[in-house]
Parts: sequence; structure tokens; C-alpha cells
Amino acid sequence: MSDTLASTINPEAIALGVTASTGEEVIRLLAGRLEKLGYVRPTYADAVVAREAKMPTGLPVGRDANVAVPHTDPQHVIRPGVAVATLARPVAFASMEDPDEDVPVGLVFMLAINDKDRQIDMLQQIMEIVQSPEKIDALMRTAESRDVFEILGQ
Repeated sequence: MSDTLASTINPEAIALGVTASTGEEVIRLLAGRLEKLGYVRPTYADAVVAREAKMPTGLPVGRDANVAVPHTDPQHVIRPGVAVATLARPVAFASMEDPDEDVPVGLVFMLAINDKDRQIDMLQQIMEIVQSPEKIDALMRTAESRDVFEILGQ
């Protein structure tokens, strides 16, 4: 049985209404939380930033605030987890469809997964969420971490 996205998120790895000026700033904030909670190694943040530069994860979903799913290789992960951020104002992430194009991102799911099959499963679950404008809107509006689990579980 596969884990649900919601069961892989630690409430302390959720950051709502984040003010940031760059995608890297958001990545480092979430990586710091995952590291503090014991999910990732100290090398994780730099590895995610480096991977994002080569293989961007900005996902245009046709909204003012699109989605990014930064992640990196399993050797930087101690145990599986997912961090989530909603941004007060969108920041630019390079598009996964066209790396030369920036996508304004307002919702970030950062994966710390140490198993390729599980990573694919998590990405599929995230894709289902981002295909639901209602769920994206609800996530962007929520002010309480606990509500994130309710929205994702719907």
C-alpha cells in the first residue's frame, strides 16, 4: 500500500503565507525545516538548489500562482517527508516544460524521498492535486497547517 501525500507531510514542515523573493529562498526555508526535523542531511538544500538549476520543477497550471515540486537525489534524504509552502506573493521558478521560461509559483511541494518508486507515487499524487483548481485555491487561502491535511485528503 502506498503512503498518501498527507501522511508524508510533517505539520512543522508546512509554511503558509511565506514572503520570499526567490525560489531558492523558499527551497532553503523548507529544507531547513526538513533538516531540523531529521528528514534530510545538511547537503540537502544545496543539492535541491543545484538540481533545480539543471532540471527545473516550475509547473505551469494556468494560474496566477503556479506550482513547483523541488526535490533531489535519495542520498541527501534520511527518511521520507514532504514540505509545503504557500507564498504571499508568487516567486519565479524556471519552468519544467521550458527551462528558459520562468513560472510565477505560489505553491511549493518539496519532496525528500529516498525511494524512486515512492517518489513517482508522490509526484502522481501532487499532479492530481494541481489538476484541481479548487484544491489549489483552498491551499492558497488556508491560514492553518491542520487545514492543509484536510484539503489534501479530500
